[in-house]
Amino acid sequence: MGQTLVIQPVSRIEGHAKVTIQLNDSGDVADARVNVIELRGFEKFCVGRPVEEMPRITTRICGVCPWSHHLAAAKTTDAVFGVEPTPTGKKLRQLCNSIAYMEEHILHFYILGGPDFVMGPGADYTTRNVIGIVGAAPDIAKRVVRVRHLCAKMLEMIAGKSIHPDAAVPGGFSKPLQKEEHAALLPMAQEALELAKFSIAFAKESIFPKYLDAVKTIGTITSGFLGTVANDGALDLYDGKLRMMYADGSYEEFLPNDYADFIGEHVEPWTYLKFPYAKKKGGFSLEDNAPSLYRVNSLARINVCDYIPTPLAQKELEEFRKNFGRPAQLTLLYHWARLIELLYNAEMAVQLLNDPQITGRETRLKVTPRAARGVGVVEAPRGTLIHDYTTDADGMLTHVNLLVATCQNNSAINLSVKQAAKTLIKGGKYDQGTLNMVEMAIRAYDPCLSCATHRLDGTLPVKVDIIGANGKLIETLTN
Repeated sequence: MGQTLVIQPVSRIEGHAKVTIQLNDSGDVADARVNVIELRGFEKFCVGRPVEEMPRITTRICGVCPWSHHLAAAKTTDAVFGVEPTPTGKKLRQLCNSIAYMEEHILHFYILGGPDFVMGPGADYTTRNVIGIVGAAPDIAKRVVRVRHLCAKMLEMIAGKSIHPDAAVPGGFSKPLQKEEHAALLPMAQEALELAKFSIAFAKESIFPKYLDAVKTIGTITSGFLGTVANDGALDLYDGKLRMMYADGSYEEFLPNDYADFIGEHVEPWTYLKFPYAKKKGGFSLEDNAPSLYRVNSLARINVCDYIPTPLAQKELEEFRKNFGRPAQLTLLYHWARLIELLYNAEMAVQLLNDPQITGRETRLKVTPRAARGVGVVEAPRGTLIHDYTTDADGMLTHVNLLVATCQNNSAINLSVKQAAKTLIKGGKYDQGTLNMVEMAIRAYDPCLSCATHRLDGTLPVKVDIIGANGKLIETLTN
């Protein structure tokens, strides 16, 4: 009889998940699934609240990426109230977005994903972690900790606090940037830019060349990609139109309000994560290279954009495309793409701080409640994030839908894990390093599982196992 392998918990990700690998009689992989077993109800318990509360409620979805939900919610409330923020208010939001991106991408590269590459995927788990990184490269570790601290301080200076912010409000930003704050922020941003330049140079010289074989074999699948671009096709993480690029490089574009015409949502009974798919390419299919399969996050964004509007990141993009083509499909290239985005956001932070409008005094507009629907989209570090709200005449929420980045990568994560397991496990032979390489296929996507499970209306399955005192299963209850 076959054997079932369970990896639980999956480490160095945000949230809780397990991997179930089913071996056949020969010890080869028959199937593998990523089971996400946490559930949160934001889409339901936000109904009945005043819509202007959403930018501060939704930050509680995740303490790792609260700024993404904060800004998506603020943009959605703008749309509900029918206002466009002032130029200064918008640029303050964009500045906070770039700083939050730097903090996130530094965290993932050096602390979550980095140990697999610095220590090696087969290293003992007691050292294959952030403590091992500190021991192996103490000078780099000190620099990383300092810049992440600076990013948090920058957000605190601009917005009042760095975690669970409430500074982005309907119609703009709650406070202007003071001149003394601006003077202090510039050298901090410059230091972050220097770390970003160092990080991609260090990775290209000392890390990526050693793991090209792994990049070409672990978790590889073929898919389409979704990301946000400006009107001229440039990378844009805060505003723009959505571009769905298919595996052959062709694409179609649509406005955020029309996302439901292009993206469908499917549910499977073995996970609380939904499975979005590209509607225009047929129905849901959990198969590699399925026409409706698409991915989001850093690799998707640098695939769909025509260019990056900052010089250093654009130079890196040109080198990346020369090496891997467009669209690049190899899953572990998400790490490389993330470093290009780190550089881009560092350049953008400096650029925005040098913009005279950033210290303007008009940061917000007055808003009036009305019955309306609004959709707001930002590119979160983990991918395209869509908030969709409907209100009554008093501005109270009657419907909320959150289409989160990790949900949109759910099919791809499962397929990448299955491919990695099939490639690495043969004849029933595996060890700790092998199972960690299966986990690496998940970590490449930098999933945020707390963000990704929201519905609480009976459409998601619930399974309860009742275990007796002797440890044996008595009964399984399902809804």
